[in-house]
Amino acid sequence: MFHREIWLELAHTPDEDIFQLMAGADLIRRNRFKPGVHLCAINNAKSGKCSEDCRFCAQSNAHDTKIETYPLKNENTLFQSLEAMVPTPVHRYSLVTSGKGLNSEGVNRIARAVSLAAEFPQQYCASLGILAETDFQTLKSAGVSRYHHNMETSRSNFHRICTTHTYEQRIRTIRNAKKAGMSVCSGGIFGIGETVDQVVEMAMDLRELDVDALPLNFLTPVGGTPLADQELLSPLACLKIIALFRYMLPEKEIIICGGRLNNLKELHPLVFFAGASGIMTGSYLTTSGNQMDMDLKMISRLGLKVRPPS
Repeated sequence: MFHREIWLELAHTPDEDIFQLMAGADLIRRNRFKPGVHLCAINNAKSGKCSEDCRFCAQSNAHDTKIETYPLKNENTLFQSLEAMVPTPVHRYSLVTSGKGLNSEGVNRIARAVSLAAEFPQQYCASLGILAETDFQTLKSAGVSRYHHNMETSRSNFHRICTTHTYEQRIRTIRNAKKAGMSVCSGGIFGIGETVDQVVEMAMDLRELDVDALPLNFLTPVGGTPLADQELLSPLACLKIIALFRYMLPEKEIIICGGRLNNLKELHPLVFFAGASGIMTGSYLTTSGNQMDMDLKMISRLGLKVRPPS
């Protein structure tokens, strides 16, 4: 495919030319999103004891990581976390659970909490793993407008990262969420041993699936996981990945999530000028991130504006 050849050429841009690559990506971002920045946050609604063996994940039962574990939070606690977002400029707030997939009882608990927040200005997402088709309808009816389900990595690299479920199961989950009328947030994590060509491969699949938003994460190695000693990506490598995704998916929301500070370090404000249109603020699932007040100051200093909740 002609596009694939061009994308592979962009993916192999040498470090000394990355800022030129970013300039084009920034033009695309500004044309589509103006100065607006999408701000999202998450709540770890169920932590640890996951049956899956994803090699990067601190929540897997297969790894001894000493993280805090707890069952699915009760309905009132979940609702309070949604309510706490009301005075903030966060656009989307997501409830996230560990495990291969939440059972229907758990899905109903998430749905009830979100339905109580129907009058709040935020939009709501859920990341609950591989679900039954009827569960997506339950979430949609309750007011969960977007489902998050990362591909994690490319098809050709997936078997190296996870053996307890398949790449096809992840694709099927995305399609089932779209079938229920939900928008989809799906991306991956970089710095887990993928090649540059495999970055293009994953982006091509996400383009084919026509997902609505792409969360890009960069590995923060966690002690006790098989990737504990993995070397961090360089800041320039991260910026190149962001720019590449903007060229390949020009109309889509690109949100920079986990590992932003650890991998990009002093260059992390440049994610927008590499083509990103949003960031996740606050803590992640088991690691800390930039706090909201710091991110808001950064966005303002860059001459950008947070898009208001709607």
